[in-house]
Formats: sequence, structure tokens, C-alpha cells
Amino acid sequence: MAVSRRDFFKLSGGGLAASLGFSLAPMEAKAEELAIRYARETTTICPYCAVGCGMIVHTLGDNIINIEGDPDHPINEGSLCPKGSSIYQLRDNKARVTRPLYRAPGASEWREVSWDWALDEIAKKVKKTRDASFVATSKIKVKERVGTTEVEKEIDAVVNRTMGMASVGSAALDNEECYLYQKFLRGLGLVYIEHQARI
Repeated sequence: MAVSRRDFFKLSGGGLAASLGFSLAPMEAKAEELAIRYARETTTICPYCAVGCGMIVHTLGDNIINIEGDPDHPINEGSLCPKGSSIYQLRDNKARVTRPLYRAPGASEWREVSWDWALDEIAKKVKKTRDASFVATSKIKVKERVGTTEVEKEIDAVVNRTMGMASVGSAALDNEECYLYQKFLRGLGLVYIEHQARI
């Protein structure tokens, strides 16, 4: 009877396990079915930094059961940094803050507030800061040719800007969201617009 190399290792490993009193049945049962066997796979991008690593999210119904690096993604080729590896906790973490918290000036405690209240307060503060720091025109020097000579003169140029606010963007935004966000910020008159990838 011919015994292949693979069969030899199976027989000798099984004989060794049996002689030492190990039962392989629990390990075989555990190895039979993966938790993600019936899960739906969705590819996505990690929201943490500007690198843009690819991820695969496995879901069963409305529940996320696994998140891992995407081996087919050209940037990370399946690997994830420690922050990306812990991204599962963005959704399933009992310690995660899911409602806005507010600490009044001089208070020592945070209190939970509604989203409507928080957004209204942010809008009021943005309007107040913009109104207080908005500049419609600014004096600038320009060169103008009069005859054969250049003359420098000062004019009022329309600038419509605010220097009292700044924005730091996010790598979690796609191109369309960045475009809309940029238009919104420019509409407010912001000059200091930055992106977290450069910081």
C-alpha cells in the first residue's frame, strides 16, 4: 500500500495526539464554520487619516460582525494600523459617546444635550463670530500705468472674508463632500482652510 507524504503526516499527527490523550474533535468542529460564512461583504475606506486604506466590513442583518483590511486594495494590501484595526469600536463600544455633551462656561460637569440644541448653538456661535470678524473690503496697493509711467495707488478691494474662524477638513470625506464643504466655507468667507493630512 502506497502512503503519500500528506497521509503519513496525518497518521503520525493523529497517532501522536491520540497517544497523548488529545481529542481533535473540538478543534475540527471549530474550524468547520467561519463566523463570516453567511455575512455580506462591503468594501469601504478607513476614516481615520488621509492614507485611505481599504477595508472589508462583514455584516449579518444590521450587525457588523467583522472588519478587516482589504487585501485587494492597492494602498494597504490588507494591512491596517492600530487605529484602523480597532475601527470596529466606532460602532460597537459601550464607552463610545453617541450624543452631544456640553459643559457650560465655569461648570465642572458635562451634560447630555440634544442634537438640535447642539447644532443651533454651533450655528449661533458661527454667525456671531463671522459677524464680529467679517471684512467686506480691504485697502490694497496696485500699480497703474498713467501715460508712460507706473503709479502706485491704494484702492478698496472687495474681499468678503472672515479671519475669526478656521476649518480643518477630514480624510473621511469623498470628493463630492469636499467640494460642497469647500463651497460652504468659502461662502462664509473663511480664509484659513486646512486639511488634517497636512498637519
